[in-house]
Amino acid sequence: MLITTIDDAHLMDIECMRRLRLLFDEFPKNHNLLLIGQPELLGMLRMRINEDIRGRITYSVTLRKLNHEQIKDYIFAQLDTIALAHSTFTDEALDLICRSSEGILRRTRNLCVSALIEAVRDHTQTVDLDQVNRVLMQPHWRCEKDVQAI
Repeated sequence: MLITTIDDAHLMDIECMRRLRLLFDEFPKNHNLLLIGQPELLGMLRMRINEDIRGRITYSVTLRKLNHEQIKDYIFAQLDTIALAHSTFTDEALDLICRSSEGILRRTRNLCVSALIEAVRDHTQTVDLDQVNRVLMQPHWRCEKDVQAI
């Protein structure tokens, strides 16, 4: 089975999706298309004009935002996977990551990786508030109004 994955599918033009549908109609039946997108993707596909595409959906799921404990469990599981101690992040750093990621896994991952990079730059083996705060000061983590004020 071959699965083609498109991340941020909600940003795709609907005409591109129509062309992909036509292309996959020509493929053997063991080919699938996996679309990953924001909730507005489902809203767009619910429109009557897009019924031809929606009719081909086999499975869909909406991921809910995680609470602080779920985020910590995710971080600890990832640390276990790469054989790092749970003490790699201080409790204060973990709390700030949980608040700043707003329950979104991708933000959690990006914030943790960036904080780990900052710890490497600081020649330390523990991520604390200093590293997380330096990451959060980067423009892409800040609110639009905060960036304009600089």
